[in-house]
This record gives sequence, C-alpha cells and structure tokens, in this order.
Amino acid sequence: MIQNIEEKEMRFILENNYVGQLGYVYRNRPYVVPITYYFDKEKNAIICYSGDGHKMNALRINKEVCLQVSAINTVNNWKSVLVHGKFVQHFGSNAKAYLHKFSLGVKDVILEKEQTELDFIYEFSSKVNEEGSAIVFLIEIEEMTGKKRDS
Repeated sequence: MIQNIEEKEMRFILENNYVGQLGYVYRNRPYVVPITYYFDKEKNAIICYSGDGHKMNALRINKEVCLQVSAINTVNNWKSVLVHGKFVQHFGSNAKAYLHKFSLGVKDVILEKEQTELDFIYEFSSKVNEEGSAIVFLIEIEEMTGKKRDS
C-alpha cells in the first residue's frame, strides 16, 4: 500500500542520501537531471554545486525548482521525497563556506552509507567550469511531500 510520509521521515531520507533528480524549466520545457546534493538541516536547504552551462542558465531565469530523492529497496519497498523550492546562487566567501559544508556532509553520508572514506570532492562530484571554480547554490525549501510503499 502506498502511504504518505511524515516530515521526520522525509528529513531522514534527505539527510541519508546524496544523489537526487533536479527538476527545472527552461524555455517552457521541463528538464530532470541527476545531481549530488547535501541537505543542510540547520538551514533547511539543499546545497548543490555545478559547472556553468544549460542548467545554471535555466536556474538563473526560472528560480522555481524541485529535487526528488528516492530510497528504493525493491519494486514494492521504496520511499520518495519531493522538495519544492527556490534556487539561490551564492558567491565569494559564502559560496566557499557552503561548498565546504557540502563536501564534508556528502563525505559523511558516503562513509555512513557505503563505508567508503573519500578525501577530495572530485572523488564523488566533478562539476566545475573551465576556470576551475564551482557555482554554488541552494534550494531554499518551501514544501516537501513524500510517499512510501511497504509490502
């Protein structure tokens, strides 16, 4: 049976995963792409980074985004969270601080989930632009919904 997920469980799913599907609209067409993320529970926001390109151009134009995160065990045993929010790009020292928090947070999730210790951000995410600097952004969470199926 498919059921709604309570907020506490949705937050647990976000905290214990690091790859989601980012949804956005560009020129009236929907796009969905995989992205590495970190859930900053204190700020109630999703931290991401990317190289410059199509996705970043689209997000700067239309700031309404969503992130879908799934925890799938079997076809009849899964959980899914959908976050709706606003794209906010960060610059300078703020961007560096968020990127540092992202890096440490994702490494902790990977260590806990996969028992793999990583030293560098490029070991789990390689999106940087030609100049070598990442574009750091948050998804400021406005709403979350979640479903699960347990059989």
